[in-house]
Amino acid sequence: MKTINNIPVSKLKRASKLIGTGAKVGVNYIKYYGDKIIGDENEAKNKLDTANAKDIYDGLKELKGSGLKVAQMLSMEKNILPQAYVEKFSLSQFSVPPLSSPLVTKTFKRYFGKRPEEIYDEFNPKSMNAASIGQVHKAVKNGKELAVKIQYPGIAESITSDLALIKPIAIKMFNIEGKDSDQYFKEVENKLVEEINYLLEIAQSREISNACKHIPNLLFPEYYTALSTDKIITMDWMKGEHLSEFTAYNDNEDSANQIGQTLWDFYMYQIHTLKKVHADPHPGNFLINKKNELIVLDFGCIKKIPEAFYIPYFELVNRENLKDPSFFKNKLYELEILKETDSTEEQEFFSTMFHELLSLFTQPFHKTYFDFSDPDFFGKIAALGEQYSKNTELRKMNGNRGSKHFIYMNRAFFGLYNLMHDLKATNIEINNYKNINS
Repeated sequence: MKTINNIPVSKLKRASKLIGTGAKVGVNYIKYYGDKIIGDENEAKNKLDTANAKDIYDGLKELKGSGLKVAQMLSMEKNILPQAYVEKFSLSQFSVPPLSSPLVTKTFKRYFGKRPEEIYDEFNPKSMNAASIGQVHKAVKNGKELAVKIQYPGIAESITSDLALIKPIAIKMFNIEGKDSDQYFKEVENKLVEEINYLLEIAQSREISNACKHIPNLLFPEYYTALSTDKIITMDWMKGEHLSEFTAYNDNEDSANQIGQTLWDFYMYQIHTLKKVHADPHPGNFLINKKNELIVLDFGCIKKIPEAFYIPYFELVNRENLKDPSFFKNKLYELEILKETDSTEEQEFFSTMFHELLSLFTQPFHKTYFDFSDPDFFGKIAALGEQYSKNTELRKMNGNRGSKHFIYMNRAFFGLYNLMHDLKATNIEINNYKNINS
């Protein structure tokens, strides 16, 4: 893969890059309008999506940082974005152009005050895995194999300005409007600020791994503070393959169920017991070893779940509560989905919409065991997502609905469901986490 010799750091250079990308998107729309006039509209739209997805991703992968992280988040929204965007943005999960070896050495010395060779007995300057905020290198010290994650230069300083440039695109894509929209962007910004603090990530990693180490078939790396800084993390090198690599060939149902049960128990224990959750559940953050054990990586994005949000959120998981119109409506107000300023039309529309969404999405919690390989269940989720994405009524209404806490809770659940489906886990005990002794 081609390496990068420099990353635009200044606001002006980063803005210029995004403006250039915007110009390419504008040309794509001009071509789209022409194609639509002389040809098939669906074919023209698919062509537009493919061109836009490529140009946007190509621009973001050179900047790295916040924009690429947002693309990574969006790649998990398989039922919201057109497939062309999902496929292209998915590359941001663990396959982006890495920094060149000279830039790696220069960046490391800036962060640590020494060259890598002065810290480790061996250090491979070639990246083993490059993502949105940093890239991973293999090293050896005192005979122990280590993974060294190095943050890209300039990322920390550009979060606010990058998000300001991306904001208009997100507003248009998700039909967000009004002054209340700022809370959602601030939530994303705050999480990104946490993710670039690698010392915080180490603390979170240790906290979650210690709390969850009793869960069977679950492994975590050990972290080394003396070999880390706020922009460098040194941890154990964990042997295994990315979850997506495993699911691409695995046809052993028992293996899929073992890994799936471990993954499900891990998430349910975090959410219901710890009231916080690993909110970055993409395949690049999970490895499968030869014993079919699940290895969890990257605890930079941890979402704390306030009690005031947790209670109504999971009260709506209860099937009986979904059947009680008065109770259901009250919870929608608590979760900020409905607002006192809503018109009668808006109240009815969003009540109906979220009842339909929740009745479907909470189905796994209504059973003792659930089959996450069920194509019918995921087909209905996809169909419902497509239905509302094309709904002209919805486009006329204010799209900023729900508490800011939905952003990362939904990200966690959508990501988890997608991973469970990719695994083709067929026999998952939903409340098994309660039976595991801590």
